[in-house]
Amino acid sequence: MANGKRMNAKQKAYAQKQERQGHNVIMWIIGILILLAICYAAWSVWLVS
Repeated sequence: MANGKRMNAKQKAYAQKQERQGHNVIMWIIGILILLAICYAAWSVWLVS
């Protein structure tokens, strides 16, 4: 029984670690998309002027 509880705790810790890493990846992707949008807007303004 103790081994099952220990594995369950390890699984929970691993799931939390994966969740944090997934959150970081999502934030990086959103940040890059915003940066690309700003670059595209600046390029569009430069192209029109």
